[in-house]
Amino acid sequence: MRTSTIQPRSLPLGPKGRPLVGVLPQMRRRPLQFMAECASTYGDALQVKIAHLHACLLSHPDLVEEVLVTHNRKFIKPQLLKQASEVLGNGLLTSDGDFWLRQRRLAQPAFHRDRIANYAELIAAFSDQLTNRWGNGQTMDIHEEMMGLTLQIVARALFGADVAGHTETVGRALDAALQRFTERMSLMRLLDRFPLPRNIRFRQRQRELDGIIYGMIESRRQSKTENDDLLSMLLHAQDTDGSQMSNQQLRDEVITLFLAGHETTAIALSWTWMLIAQHPEAEARLHDELDRVLGDRPPTLADVPNLRWTEMVVKESMRLYPPAWRVGREAAEDCVIGGYQIPKGMQVVASQWVIHRDPRWYPNPDAFLPQRWDGDLARQLPKFAYFPFGGGPRRCIGDEFAKMEATLILAAIARKFKLTLIPNQQIDYFPSITLRPKYGIQVRAERRGER
Repeated sequence: MRTSTIQPRSLPLGPKGRPLVGVLPQMRRRPLQFMAECASTYGDALQVKIAHLHACLLSHPDLVEEVLVTHNRKFIKPQLLKQASEVLGNGLLTSDGDFWLRQRRLAQPAFHRDRIANYAELIAAFSDQLTNRWGNGQTMDIHEEMMGLTLQIVARALFGADVAGHTETVGRALDAALQRFTERMSLMRLLDRFPLPRNIRFRQRQRELDGIIYGMIESRRQSKTENDDLLSMLLHAQDTDGSQMSNQQLRDEVITLFLAGHETTAIALSWTWMLIAQHPEAEARLHDELDRVLGDRPPTLADVPNLRWTEMVVKESMRLYPPAWRVGREAAEDCVIGGYQIPKGMQVVASQWVIHRDPRWYPNPDAFLPQRWDGDLARQLPKFAYFPFGGGPRRCIGDEFAKMEATLILAAIARKFKLTLIPNQQIDYFPSITLRPKYGIQVRAERRGER
């Protein structure tokens, strides 16, 4: 761990950018490449101006650990993420302080290991339902398929809800939310209050999503059936003064977990399907493991320890294409990080994309090599050289659930189908809140024999 010097240094200056807007155009147009170039040119810590904000870009695991763990109490959620509250409200992702801590404690029991074990059978069942609808030789957007699948899983597992008839509505609403967040990175946010088509469309999508969420809450309030899921826990939770959550508070927590909970896993799986389709040797090894461990049956939680290669494939995919590609904080007070003075109000940004592809930690960093995790690499790496789920007290609440879900879905589908990329398609990423495939990923599903 790096320690602060007695006389803190000022942060080195990065690229100046343009008058008034600073490096905002670069951050909007190509944020991943821009942050990687900054790290390569200016080092592990530098400052830039992004419109009216002063930001510090960190690219060393030890510096990230100081912000997220050692001095985490000196930082709050950044201004940019708080802008997502227009969609997410004051939920776990956007809230701070005592309110966040209270909400986190209320939601945490739903992600205990014993409860996660109960979700495994559900994951396998929904995966089988999906592949039972696929035909041999069928072409599809695998990202769209994964989004629908994980949406149904998280809705049933955490909220006891069947959203099979609402996946298209939720998908449209999430697309609109991501577009809105991206626009907030530009001066277009000044037009938010005007009755422009994009604003009308966004508010319509938001009303549709709220209708689904509030419908779930009202249905549960009126139900006489005892349920043991997250929604029931939140409904019956009481504060120290005996008060309970309002419908607005419930909506904010449900929508945060509802959308973020399925989005990141679906994205991780989408990039995983692309990568294994591009690497036949890794794919063949995956199929061999599934045939040996599972045979003709779907995977169970008990199989996970024996699906070592399957887990390594997911882990390597999330190294190269982390669904959460950056983490941000705002300094709540003056502090020192890595010997550098961080003034109150400065935005601090670290990119998983940049650090996960740093050759100091990963030989041949841009290559898809699941076997790199077959050994002591995880123990040898600095703690935050690999952090797809963030870290510290605000580490993703559902990280264990997401890892198990991705492994079981990959196993359940790959044991039955081989997915081949459709030739001559454009595959690119869209770095908004998450790292989505910009145009989807078109594949052909080929059945692996009669099973």
